[in-house]
Amino acid sequence: MLIPLANTPRDYAWGSKTAISELLGTEASGGPEAELWLGAHPGSPARVLEPELTGGADTLAAWVERDPAAAGLTEPRLPFLLKLLAADAPLSLQAHPSPEQALAGFDRENAAGIPLDAPNRNYKDAFHKPELIFALSDTFDALCGFRPVAAAAADVDALLTVPNLAADAVDELRQFRSRLDGPDADVLRSVVEHLLTDDVTALVSAVTHAAASAPENPAVKTVRLLAEFYPGDPGIVVSLLVNSVTLTRGEVLYLPAGNIHAYLRGFGVELMAASDNVLRGGLTPKHIDVPELLSVLDFTPLPVPYLTPRPAGAGAALYAPDVPDFELIHVAGLGSEPTLLELPGPAIAITTEGTVTLAGTSARRDLNRGDIVYVTPDEGPLTVSGAGELFLATTTL
Repeated sequence: MLIPLANTPRDYAWGSKTAISELLGTEASGGPEAELWLGAHPGSPARVLEPELTGGADTLAAWVERDPAAAGLTEPRLPFLLKLLAADAPLSLQAHPSPEQALAGFDRENAAGIPLDAPNRNYKDAFHKPELIFALSDTFDALCGFRPVAAAAADVDALLTVPNLAADAVDELRQFRSRLDGPDADVLRSVVEHLLTDDVTALVSAVTHAAASAPENPAVKTVRLLAEFYPGDPGIVVSLLVNSVTLTRGEVLYLPAGNIHAYLRGFGVELMAASDNVLRGGLTPKHIDVPELLSVLDFTPLPVPYLTPRPAGAGAALYAPDVPDFELIHVAGLGSEPTLLELPGPAIAITTEGTVTLAGTSARRDLNRGDIVYVTPDEGPLTVSGAGELFLATTTL
C-alpha cells in the first residue's frame, strides 16, 4: 500500500516561519514552524489521510499499534522518525545515548518513580537516538563533535590578541587557555564539566566581547551567533571545543551516540531512530543533568562527521549509517528511464521538488511537492519516475 500522510509542524521557538509551509505548499501559521514529524512517534504521529486503507486508524501510530503486520513490522513500533527541520535560531547543545545507556537510564528513572513528563526526566524511552541531517537550504550551520584541544587553544590565543580588551577579560581568557593543555579526551571532559558546573559568567563575557572584535573564522562566527540568542550561556564557550561546519545543499552529517552537536541555522531533512532521549549541554532553558551528560559524551576528537552516500540506482543515492534503524534514499535528476529502489522494510517518502510517480507491485501514486506516503514493504521494489526530488526513509531492522 501507498498511504498518504500529513502532519502539523511543531511550533518550537527556534523554528522558521516560512520554510516548511513553503515546501508543503500550505498557508503559514504566522508562528514558528520548527519540525514536521513523519512517523509513528507518540509525540506527534503522522495523520493518515485515507483511513480506509488502515482499517479506520486515523494516525500512523494507531495503525502500527493495532496491526503491525499490515504495516510491514514485526512489532508495534516504527523504528525510525523522518522530519523536516527548519531552524532560524540555534537549538540546544546536546548528545544522545547508546542503546545500552538508553535502556539502563530508562529503567533507572522508572525505578526512581520519575514521571515520563517530568522536566528533570532524561530518558523518555528505552531507545537510542542516532540521527542524520541532509541540508536542503543553500547553507546549513551546525556544531558537531569535539575537535582537538590544540585547535580550540589556537582560537583562544587569537582572542587574546584582540586589541583593547579589558584587563579582567584578558585574565579570564588566560586562565581558560591554561586549562587547554594535556591529552585531548581528559582535557575536554574536565573543561566541559567546569563550564557546565562552575560559575563561568566572567569567562563567557570575556569570550563574547573578544569575539565581537576578532577576525572572523568559524569559531568566532559561532560565538557571535550564540551570544545573540543565548547571552551569558556557558554553551557559548563550549562551542569553542566543537567542530563548526557549514553544509551546502546536499551535504549530510551523521551524529551517532555520544556526539555533541547543535543545529544552528538552516533547513533540512532529518532522519533518526524513533526516540526522544536528549541530554542537553547548554543553549537551553531546559533541564541539564551534567553528570549524566558527561557519562554519555564521547570526548574523542573527530573530524566533521560527513556521511557519504553510495549509488542506489540511476539518480539515487543511499545514506546508510552504522545502525539498522534507518537509512535514507535521495532521488533527484531522474532520466528518461524509471529508477528502481529496493525496499528492505517499511518506508516513508516525501517529495520536495517537482512531481514524481511512485509505483510498487500493487499501488501507484503521483506525488507533487509536499506529498508524503507510507510504503508497506510488500510494494517493493519501487520504481520512481518523473521530474522532481524524493526522499525515502526506510529501515533494515
